[in-house]
Amino acid sequence: MIVRAVNGASPSGAVAPAVAAITDCAVYTGGHRRPGALHLSDAGKVARTSEGYVWIGLQQPTASDIAAVAAEFDLPELAVEDAVKAHQRPKVEVYDDVVFVVLKPVHYVDHEEVVDVSEIALFLGPTFVVTVRHGETDALRRVRGELDRETRGSPDFGPTSVLYRVADLIVDEYERAIAYIDVDVDDIETQVFGPGEDDHAERIYMLKREVGEFRRAVAPLVGALESLVNGDVPYIPEAAHSYFRDVLDHAIRAVDRVEALDRLLTDVLQANVARVTVGQSNIALRQNEDVRKISAWAAIALVPTAIAGIYGMNFDHMPELRWEYGYFAVLGVIATACAVLHRLFRRNGWL
Repeated sequence: MIVRAVNGASPSGAVAPAVAAITDCAVYTGGHRRPGALHLSDAGKVARTSEGYVWIGLQQPTASDIAAVAAEFDLPELAVEDAVKAHQRPKVEVYDDVVFVVLKPVHYVDHEEVVDVSEIALFLGPTFVVTVRHGETDALRRVRGELDRETRGSPDFGPTSVLYRVADLIVDEYERAIAYIDVDVDDIETQVFGPGEDDHAERIYMLKREVGEFRRAVAPLVGALESLVNGDVPYIPEAAHSYFRDVLDHAIRAVDRVEALDRLLTDVLQANVARVTVGQSNIALRQNEDVRKISAWAAIALVPTAIAGIYGMNFDHMPELRWEYGYFAVLGVIATACAVLHRLFRRNGWL
């Protein structure tokens, strides 16, 4: 049973502030959701008196949207500001009895070769969880669904269970995104080292930029998870450390693969530049050869042109002008000169 959060008058008559950014508000006991609606005005009281915990979800809230929730659970002001502004690095911060965590879900849009990075901020208290989502990600919805479907007996760490499940799901998505990027990198390698002389630098650079964005979302998460594994964060049950250790192992593997992809793209980009440079050099070489051939033929053609031009000047007194065999002599001189030039150019590799 999925119940949407209700803003307005509660059954007790209290008036809850209208918070349009709230997508869900429910109580979880033993790791499972209680049926029925929970009003924001009752959330704080229920969290303090219930055996379970309250989970409130917000989507892209403004400062005024989150103010009522922050007042209800006494959320730290600096963390609330970070949650509203978003664009934070993955991190874990402790404020008295509230743990503030930022995670970066990643989705790879294959047909556009774009890494879509979202952001989830979590406030964890002893008896409540407040999640703030920015961007398009279904991680929180899927975690709620898992909690609703699971059987009794699954390990329940209270609010820490939500953090673990969300982190585990996000890291699993990292590996799926990396698998898609692997396919595109292989395709780029095939194009660069295959036949043809096309320049693929733009595509390589764009994908390298997306991988860099991916790395900025993944790399800081390792340090944040290590603080959870090492017991540096209070209110995290010791029994949950091994679960976070598994997430940490997957995160480290994802970071290694992302860095390997970035290095590989750098090498492919350099290979592409070298190939394009060689191709341009070959074109320039062929052009030089063509210019030499044209120049050689032009030089050969200059001989008959010059001689014909001289004998076409209509002077009365010119060598062999009245000689019976003068015409054939001139043709012979032209042919001999052209043959000699042709032989010289052939010897020097110009023809």
